[in-house]
Amino acid sequence: MKINKLNITLLLAAGLLMQGCTKEFLDVPSNEIVEAEDGYEIFEPEGFITGVYGMFTSFNYGFAYLGITEIISDNADKGSAPTDSGTDKDVLDNLTFNVTTPSFRSLWEHWYKSIGRASIAIEYTEDYEMTNEELKNRLIAEARFLRALNYFFLVRGWGEIPIQEIDLIERKPVSEVYAYIEADLQFAINHLPLKSEYPARDLGRATKGAAQGLLAKVYLYQEKWQDAVSMAEAVLNSGEYALEPDYATIWRASTENGPESLFEFQARGQQIAHGVHQYSQTQGARGGQNGWGWGFNTPSQNLLNAFNEEGDEIRRDATIIFRGETLYDGRVVGQDVENAMYNEKAYSSANAGADDTDKNIRYLRLGEIYLILAEAANEMGDVGKARENLNIIRDRVNLEEVTSTDQPELRELIWKERRLELAFEHDRWFDLVRTKRASQAMEANGKRFQERHYLFPVPDEQLIQTPEMTQNPGW
Repeated sequence: MKINKLNITLLLAAGLLMQGCTKEFLDVPSNEIVEAEDGYEIFEPEGFITGVYGMFTSFNYGFAYLGITEIISDNADKGSAPTDSGTDKDVLDNLTFNVTTPSFRSLWEHWYKSIGRASIAIEYTEDYEMTNEELKNRLIAEARFLRALNYFFLVRGWGEIPIQEIDLIERKPVSEVYAYIEADLQFAINHLPLKSEYPARDLGRATKGAAQGLLAKVYLYQEKWQDAVSMAEAVLNSGEYALEPDYATIWRASTENGPESLFEFQARGQQIAHGVHQYSQTQGARGGQNGWGWGFNTPSQNLLNAFNEEGDEIRRDATIIFRGETLYDGRVVGQDVENAMYNEKAYSSANAGADDTDKNIRYLRLGEIYLILAEAANEMGDVGKARENLNIIRDRVNLEEVTSTDQPELRELIWKERRLELAFEHDRWFDLVRTKRASQAMEANGKRFQERHYLFPVPDEQLIQTPEMTQNPGW
């Protein structure tokens, strides 16, 4: 078997040892390389792809991710104790963050490292002699799906960003970044199998439906309404997915990788082992006799009011743990816990307070696909199709059907539905930004929103290393 000489990123999840942490966020291979010719072991491409998936288990998803997706928004408060800042969760909560706020640096670095790993995995697999061309293309497609997802995180937060494979300093226009994401996802759609075509051992890998669903979401963020409709309908018409009948079970162990799931960050193997590091622990009930966590990322009164005003008891009670309640598995939340409410979607029944949670993070599911279709169809003037898909989601939680035929009114109703359906699923801030409602929503939540908040600041440490790179306006 011939392998070309190639710098290989050391992949922890592929069973290799990480050799330190590079400071050059965009130049990922710089301090983490080994020559393939120098080793005694030939590494299979699949191990490199698995290593990209392994990036989802990082503590960054257990803490920094909470800060810049939910705590920053009107869905959540910092939580925990008043004296515990959570490193920077207090300034994120109050919209007083700046260029040195650690959560931005952590995820800027993490997402670019994930992209670097994906790109090296793609190159390695392309150069690796494989007789099974279908498998080779599938592995490359998985890596391109994962690369696209990480670029999607970055472009939503920072706008113009470097495309790592093209230039490490020049920030490309948002349209070019999205075109790059679209190309990766189109390749993934063409070469990934359907969810039902994977053997059980590969459950959780990227699928054709996951790529179609993510592309529908990418189109939504660009206001490519017809493309979003077409791609969402491709998912719905595939016959691969179905809504969970009981909304309350969506984030429980019993439904992991279930019929509603398009893509999840995997955390559970045959045995509970290293999962998404501390995701459940950081958000668990804090203090008292029966507390099990740090108490961060707590539901806001604003969110609770939104559920109550809609009469949405099912999703409210599936999303929020209340002080003094008994959970579905019999765990009692004492009256003596620190905070009045906690995030139930982060709760793990099996190991609530363990460092390594067994809980998969649901990134993309069918409920959102219906709402993408509803929003895009409404923007195209097809209010009938919009209303139909909106009501499918409302019917599951026993809410009255929407009957409005007014496009602007329906738009507001769909946006409200996204908030209630997807609360604590890490999209609220980006939804507010893309729909230009962030100022109004945050001021209603008692927070001062400024124009510069529409984009995150490029981390100061990045600009120190690469002073030629530009900063976002106002920072």
